[in-house]
Amino acid sequence: MAAKDAQLMAFAHLGGEWAPCGQLTLTEEGPRLLASSFAYGLNYLKRPQALEVDPVALGVADKAAVTAKRLLPVAGLSFFGGVRDAAPDAWGRRVIEAKLKVPANSLPESQYLLHAGSDRVGALDIRSHIHDAPVTGASAWHTLEHLIEAAGRIDEGLPVPTHLEAIFQGGSALGGARPKASIRDEQGVLWLAKFASSSDTMDVPSIEAATLLLAKEAGQRVPPVRLQVLGDRRTMLIERFDRYWSEAQVECRMGFVSGLTLLGCDEAESPNKSYADLADAIRRYCHPSVIRRDNEELFRRMVFNILVTNDDDHLRNHGFVWDPRLGGWALSPLYDVMPRAAVATERYLHLGVGPQGRLADLDNALAAHAKFTLSQSKACDIMSQVWGVVREWRVYFERYGVPEQQMDKVATAFRHIDHVSSAKLRKLLL
Repeated sequence: MAAKDAQLMAFAHLGGEWAPCGQLTLTEEGPRLLASSFAYGLNYLKRPQALEVDPVALGVADKAAVTAKRLLPVAGLSFFGGVRDAAPDAWGRRVIEAKLKVPANSLPESQYLLHAGSDRVGALDIRSHIHDAPVTGASAWHTLEHLIEAAGRIDEGLPVPTHLEAIFQGGSALGGARPKASIRDEQGVLWLAKFASSSDTMDVPSIEAATLLLAKEAGQRVPPVRLQVLGDRRTMLIERFDRYWSEAQVECRMGFVSGLTLLGCDEAESPNKSYADLADAIRRYCHPSVIRRDNEELFRRMVFNILVTNDDDHLRNHGFVWDPRLGGWALSPLYDVMPRAAVATERYLHLGVGPQGRLADLDNALAAHAKFTLSQSKACDIMSQVWGVVREWRVYFERYGVPEQQMDKVATAFRHIDHVSSAKLRKLLL
């Protein structure tokens, strides 16, 4: 099969309107992506609020360096991280494949990008031509029950009947492996709806919602979260933090990139990276005014993940947004945390914690405190605060409506301080 070049147009959402951003070229051989290149539009770069597609490979701080040039991904990668973050991931691809009735992973990357719709994460859109209009992706609130049914059919590999085809709009742009869809409430606010899966052994929507709210109690920035119950089916709803409303009541978008993009690496490299690597990236790419705040919150998230055994903390589950109030990048609110029941004494996170690698242990975390520009005393204060909340997790889960039998299913995920710290450290935490 001969390689072919797909010429696509990138758009950026600036101040409530779409603007042509640049030309994306993908060299593809069937479903394999061989190479990418990108050229910013000359008029786009003249805009004072021009959003960079990717701060690592396609930064626009020095506009002269990128003007009239065809740019390549960093580190020999075949794809730009900033474009990859705007592309559908596992679930979105399944929705697109169901819509087009094609086998799994059979489409070229350009087709997944084009079929994702314009309500994708962040402020980018990818279209075939410069004159193409945006494609609405979110469904209305009253369609939630149909979306749940349609997502369930896709999850089980069943065809989607005509009356349930709203899922092809609401779910095509999304990442992660679990069933989900974008939906707008009665006020037009955009939410991400996360559904139960046929393979679940516990009430995942309720537990994930409760864990996010627990993280908020522990001092982390978390978007509004709610649980919707329709009959015996529960859906977790989390407000999209990459959207905001202007004073003129126009919906605007924030640029979004994942930790994977900010570290300039491939998905396969994620387990070799660490929270300290993310802290370094924050210092390098985030706005100076938020560096200290964001590194402190990143450390707090790491401690929380240790105490709740959230080992799904890979680089795609750490995000960064372009905050127009700052004119720079900042750590996004927390959006994907799920405790994992386990019986092992020694546990590991996905990302490295400290000198002992991925070992999910507070001594290991404390040993890395300087990487987050924290004093030992401040790091211990954070650990004490997080533990003070997590130790009462059952009280909070009951308040959030999680049934006791569901709490029992996930109970072994929550660590006691004695099991994740030395006696010497515990004296510092008291």
